[in-house]
Amino acid sequence: MNVLHFINAFFSDSAHWHGYDGIPRRLLEHIQYSLMALGIAAAIGLPVGLLTGHTGRGGNALAFLATAARALPSFGLLVLMFVLLGLGLLPVMIPLVVLAVPPILVTTYEAMRSVDPSPVDAARGLGMHEAKILFQVEVPVALPLILSGLRSAAIQIVSTATIAAYVSLGGLGRYIVDGLYQRNYEKVVGGATLVAVMALVTLGLFWTVNRVAVSPGVRRSG
Repeated sequence: MNVLHFINAFFSDSAHWHGYDGIPRRLLEHIQYSLMALGIAAAIGLPVGLLTGHTGRGGNALAFLATAARALPSFGLLVLMFVLLGLGLLPVMIPLVVLAVPPILVTTYEAMRSVDPSPVDAARGLGMHEAKILFQVEVPVALPLILSGLRSAAIQIVSTATIAAYVSLGGLGRYIVDGLYQRNYEKVVGGATLVAVMALVTLGLFWTVNRVAVSPGVRRSG
């Protein structure tokens, strides 16, 4: 049997479309985990990246922290958190957030530092408050790069949130873990296909946000 046969068999089976282990339920669980992790990571990474990028201070420390965080294996961290905290959502959120913060943090910092200093200096010369300079001058120009960091983090989270199944939670990883345990490769391939499709949909959503949120002048200049 080839991969296409497994995919067709998985999605054509009506049993996979309803009930506790149905695709809609597992997909919703996966989206919930992913949005929660991305929201927490953005709440940490964006303010720190914006502030350090605006002031120009702390770049070396950010690079060191980001490198250290990227070196941590998500699955290993999940096992450690499970041993320390037991079952629950928190042991899953910690490795996902640790995975997602570095691209958001570093890309936001670099985006802020890449802004042309001329309009920033002009805004200061006009007596604008630093907060207004940050959000009205720098952020609109840096937004494409900031969104690219969020997009990278979101795709990594979507792809890695399958680890939730290893600590008895749901999500699309449930198909992969259960399928491997049962030697049901139709389920394994189906779950992996759903994760891949969700990653592609995430790419499409961020492309749409970029088209809507970024001004045409900034897109052309980029």
